[in-house]
Amino acid sequence: MFNWYTLFLAPLLLFIGGCSSHGEPTDNRPNILYILVDDMGYSDLSCYGSEINTPNLDRLASKGMRFTKFYNAARCCPSRASLLTGLYPHLAGMGSMTQNFGRPAYLGYLGENTTTIAEVLTNNGYHTYQVGKWHVGDDRKDWPDKKGFGQHFTFLNGASSYYNLQPYRVGGDSMKMAWNGTRFRPGKDFYMTDAFSDHAVDFIDQNREKPFFMYLAYTAPHWPLHALPEDIGRYKGKYMMGWDSLRLQRWKKMKSLQVIGEDTPLSERSPDLPAWEEITPEDRVTWDIRMALYAAVIDRMDQGIGRIVKKLKEKGELENTLIVFLSDNGGSPERMLNTSHPTDGEPGSVTSFPTYWAHWANVSNTPFRFYKGWVQEGGIATPFIVHWPAMVSEGTINHETLGHIMDLLPTALDAANVTYPSELAGRQIIPTTGQSLLPALRGEKQAGHETLFWEHEGARAVRKGDWKLVANNYDISSTSWERNGQWRLFNLKDDPAELDDIIGENTELAEELIQTYEDWAKSAGVLSPQEFVDMKVEFKKRQVQK
Repeated sequence: MFNWYTLFLAPLLLFIGGCSSHGEPTDNRPNILYILVDDMGYSDLSCYGSEINTPNLDRLASKGMRFTKFYNAARCCPSRASLLTGLYPHLAGMGSMTQNFGRPAYLGYLGENTTTIAEVLTNNGYHTYQVGKWHVGDDRKDWPDKKGFGQHFTFLNGASSYYNLQPYRVGGDSMKMAWNGTRFRPGKDFYMTDAFSDHAVDFIDQNREKPFFMYLAYTAPHWPLHALPEDIGRYKGKYMMGWDSLRLQRWKKMKSLQVIGEDTPLSERSPDLPAWEEITPEDRVTWDIRMALYAAVIDRMDQGIGRIVKKLKEKGELENTLIVFLSDNGGSPERMLNTSHPTDGEPGSVTSFPTYWAHWANVSNTPFRFYKGWVQEGGIATPFIVHWPAMVSEGTINHETLGHIMDLLPTALDAANVTYPSELAGRQIIPTTGQSLLPALRGEKQAGHETLFWEHEGARAVRKGDWKLVANNYDISSTSWERNGQWRLFNLKDDPAELDDIIGENTELAEELIQTYEDWAKSAGVLSPQEFVDMKVEFKKRQVQK
């Protein structure tokens, strides 16, 4: 479609703003702020159905656009790689996590034939900042300043205490942070969420002349659920209603907000989880605290986002800043029982290591099933908020556009009037697999991707239109249907919660989709589930031999 902004307005603004009254160069292209959070489910924001207090994100949503068919890449490293490079994670070298398996799709860091949003925008007149979790390579050659970012305040690993960088696994190394290329060590009153918010505010405050791109990646609400007492106090006791009642409450609110359709069913509680009424009153108090901690961590993050928005407003730049918010995967069922971190203190304190388990993650992912790492909707559907007053009509909900986290790179470049390179610094760059979302942001009809693919450590899915073929393969010897790797087929238009497997009635369609998936997997270097298991076994053997 004809893009008046890209072809006419942006060049005109650049021409008009070429010199300020003080003789200093200016650039009126938009600032771009991408906010990624960690392990937060589809329904965890108030504007998507939650009871958690998120007024600042709610305000961005009410003044911007919410998408209801947006996806991540199922887990932290793959999603981050896709966001930064505009590629499916395997094409970026991040088909699994940060272990280097010696294959192009499983390097554990961003491959040489990729580029990042920051690298391209730095070369085209933007200041670039990275704040928060990195987790796409922690070797020095892979730090943000080696990937195009002009300044950074970075947590390099996957998870950490919010108060310090002590190892949390038995025999593990300390976690690592860096500030503009130098190792950073937290002080006495450090709290990671606040540190990220503070540095984001500082970077924005110091930004001059050029527009900026900032990638702000909170660790919140990833475990351990370390929260400050004043935040915990707002939620303690609020969850004594239990997970069954809370899922029902969120489901009803989501329908009233039009985040889901009126006829969207609520999936059943996961069959391996007890009903709230089945647990003892004493255990209910413990479970209430777990969820209160989770809510408090999100609340604190929202407070920080509020400070960032306030700074943009003070500088007169909020109207022309493209702000995007999303999560890297669904709520996490992980328990982390064998940690070396102290666990004998008050829940949420430095001497605790709480998680909220599948019991509450099932609530986070309402109305869907399953969790982080799965490729059912509960693992890959994300809230997606876009705020950009200069472009986006306020208070809109986009139910049409099928989007993916890899779309964020082409969207940023389109907004900045920059062309994606085929070659950069002597490297041939893999063509982006993402699509710009600018037509949708302008209010035009945009269907988005005709077909999308997922694969993560044996879990596989393909979505074409309303049809979704999915197979989880966490334990290929399991007889449980959730984990035995068999393909299942769902019509998401009629069955968005993936409750009714209709593959037996649509064998020809299923075979076509399976072949479509296999063709994509081959082109992206994706291993079969068994090949992936064999590769991990061989990798572990090599590690032992070392």
